[in-house]
Amino acid sequence: MKKFITTFMMMALMAIAIPMFATSADAQTRRYRTRTNATTVYKKPNLYQRHRNLFNIAIGTGAGALLGGLIGGKKGALIGTAVGAGGSALYTYKLNPKTKRYYRAYR
Repeated sequence: MKKFITTFMMMALMAIAIPMFATSADAQTRRYRTRTNATTVYKKPNLYQRHRNLFNIAIGTGAGALLGGLIGGKKGALIGTAVGAGGSALYTYKLNPKTKRYYRAYR
């Protein structure tokens, strides 16, 4: 029963922590002038958008280690870490690649 309670608490913490990473601050804007003296403002991508691959792989690795540890102890945690990292890397890079591109403004 303790394992289920611990698993539920960890998932609840992740559910709270992930949206905190995805928030962006309004002060993260850049300004530049073009030849027509018009000012264009664009927002800097937030932390999750900039490091999406790293976050996804870290979460997958942690989840794999947690499940492997619950199922098979220390050796299971090691195997779960490898499987979680591999699976989340496959998902991040092949199944759900980043499609949003950021281009430099031409002057």
